[in-house]
Amino acid sequence: MSATLLEVPAPVIRDVVELRRDFHAHPELGFEEVRTAKIVAERLKALGYEVRTGVGQTGVTGILRTKRPGKTVLLRADMDCLPIDERSGVDFTSTSSGKMHACGHDAHTAILLGAAQMIIEHRDRVHGTIVLCFQPAEEGKGGARAMIEDGVLDDPHVDRVYGLHLSSLYPTGQVLVRPGPVMASSDSIEVTIRGRGGHGAAPQQTVDPIVTSAYFIAQLQSIVSRNVDPIEPAVITIGAIHGGTIHNVIPDSVAMLGTVRAYSEVERAQMKPRIERVLAGCCAGQGAAYDYRYIDRYPVTVNDAAEAAYVHALATRTVGAQRMGRLDQTMGAEDFSFMLQRRPGCFFFLGSQSDERTAVAHHNARFAIDEACLPVGVQMMVALALDAPQRA
Repeated sequence: MSATLLEVPAPVIRDVVELRRDFHAHPELGFEEVRTAKIVAERLKALGYEVRTGVGQTGVTGILRTKRPGKTVLLRADMDCLPIDERSGVDFTSTSSGKMHACGHDAHTAILLGAAQMIIEHRDRVHGTIVLCFQPAEEGKGGARAMIEDGVLDDPHVDRVYGLHLSSLYPTGQVLVRPGPVMASSDSIEVTIRGRGGHGAAPQQTVDPIVTSAYFIAQLQSIVSRNVDPIEPAVITIGAIHGGTIHNVIPDSVAMLGTVRAYSEVERAQMKPRIERVLAGCCAGQGAAYDYRYIDRYPVTVNDAAEAAYVHALATRTVGAQRMGRLDQTMGAEDFSFMLQRRPGCFFFLGSQSDERTAVAHHNARFAIDEACLPVGVQMMVALALDAPQRA
């Protein structure tokens, strides 16, 4: 592909904005993206793609096969929303109570649909095979893994994978790429500490699960501070604790939910036994019992170094060096990591912040984006489709 900027026509930009606002007003949770998937499939069919639906339950793929030699490249967008009551104040706010696009997936889907149109318009320049992957259930349910199990990487055989994510941390239109680990692993813990309840005025007659839980939560932090290498990022957070009913009653049990993050698969593998050792010690000291469940969710998101360098160079040619930014590591997680475990590729970011309103963190009820970032996303996806299949 030439080094000239790839401009997005005004009608495509208007269409992408309208699509994004429509998806935003009609959010759907993971594996429930029926309306979104239907719109995606109909659009792809109308453009002439080979369309497959029901991939990984509600996922959709659009395949463009050419007769020109080249690699098979997968471009991914996620479609699901979050269980949040929206308070962003936009005119096209969610029409579904308790559901909101608070992470930018509505924009990801609209961007890839806009790119789909431009790829078809430039199909005489496309080599190999392009797979447009519209994925369900990124938010904690592993939709990428479900699509992989349904063969999204194997039929046709995918050689390289690329994904884009908006970020409210960076200025609108900045493209940010980083080699190696870019996002943390994400696992969950579910703990119940079982004691013996009784009157709050007679604690000697009880085995207090609340006190035991307090010891456990405090001691958990010693895992990161004293077991993990100080130069290795890691986080253990208890995000929910439930126990007791009233002021003067010690309950029989306390239940807790938590998240565990790491940047190294070696450290990640050690978290499960380390947490249980702390839990067992705290319970033994207080005479309590416990139930412990460790749930493996998403691995570390690791960009192939050569692919990250390629995407950085392509972005510089496509959107200009002035739009290239420095990407910091984040303890957030992504299920695109499953695809990157199986194929070389790159997960990169696109800034969407222009003011205080669009600087709100992801997963917040007031999350909003500067839609001026959308054409840049389309440019990048089209550039990848036109250029990446021709790489050796």
